Amino acid sequence: MRILLCSHVFPPSIGGIETVSRILAEEFCRLGAAVTVVTHTPGEKINQPYKVVRRPSIGKLLDLARSSEIIFQSNISLKTLLPLFFLQKPIAIAHHGRIARVDGRRGWQDHLKRALLFRCSNIAVSRMVAADLPIESKVIADPFEAGEFTDSGTGVRDKDFVFLGRLVSDKGCDLALRALALLKQEGLRPSFTVIGDGPEMPALKRLTAELGLMEQVDFLGALCEGRGRIVACHRIMVVPSIWQEPFGVVALEGIAAGCAVVASQGGGLPEAVGPCGILFPNGDVAALAFAMKRLLTNPTLREQLIARRSQHLEEFQPEVVAKRYLEVFESALQKPKRARQKIRNGEA
Repeated sequence: MRILLCSHVFPPSIGGIETVSRILAEEFCRLGAAVTVVTHTPGEKINQPYKVVRRPSIGKLLDLARSSEIIFQSNISLKTLLPLFFLQKPIAIAHHGRIARVDGRRGWQDHLKRALLFRCSNIAVSRMVAADLPIESKVIADPFEAGEFTDSGTGVRDKDFVFLGRLVSDKGCDLALRALALLKQEGLRPSFTVIGDGPEMPALKRLTAELGLMEQVDFLGALCEGRGRIVACHRIMVVPSIWQEPFGVVALEGIAAGCAVVASQGGGLPEAVGPCGILFPNGDVAALAFAMKRLLTNPTLREQLIARRSQHLEEFQPEVVAKRYLEVFESALQKPKRARQKIRNGEA
């Protein structure tokens, strides 16, 4: 199968869609497909089994599409979808979030995107995302980096809480700091590691100082390598997102590294956490502090949650996810053949 994988963002950019697109490209190739990635992210040439074409012209994009059997959009982007829409090629789209503005409203671009979905095979990364689409979709959750995040059982797990993600207001790292301050009032002083970077870093460091948490909190910044090893040194991962996450690969990463998870209950995060963590209402600092205290002071509960991780993680393994995608692609490729067969049967 020849796949043109369109991912507006792609490594070396860092983020959830970038990681998922890279994992899928690698797995598609490993399963025998020929993959060309088209992206608007600049970068150097990379040594991978797939080809990466960065910022192609419209003519180049059309040439690549014509030489492919199926066009796959890892999150819908009008920049690549519109030029390719009227080619007689099957199109599959993986939706990584709602088709809407940040505040929930829909602009003309969102209405246009939703109108174009009728001719595409649609994949949603969670039931929450699927419910927002105007057309039926196949729910296939995102994969996690199984090679990076693993628990060998031989490491020392001597740290308490870890946060992993972009430091933006929506991710709620400040909530975790405020919850730590509440725990400190109760005489509990757990360690807290922050892995990630972003515009909120200065404000979060100021808040840490204001709350008197400097001795408990360690800001490591963004890490390109070794994240899994560091996460595996912790007992509990905190995913305190304020907004409703479409899914939550970071929770899978924490679980795979052997952490119990405390996460906000809105959106698709519960689907990622499954039976391996406890949830709290989005934005509720007191509830977050209570959940953190439960896991911090109850090692038996932590062990019970983590004992369920192997079965829970099975459906999110990269190869499993990639095979489900390829099944959707194969079905999309067969649609024109089935349509032609129906016409022939009708003529007969």
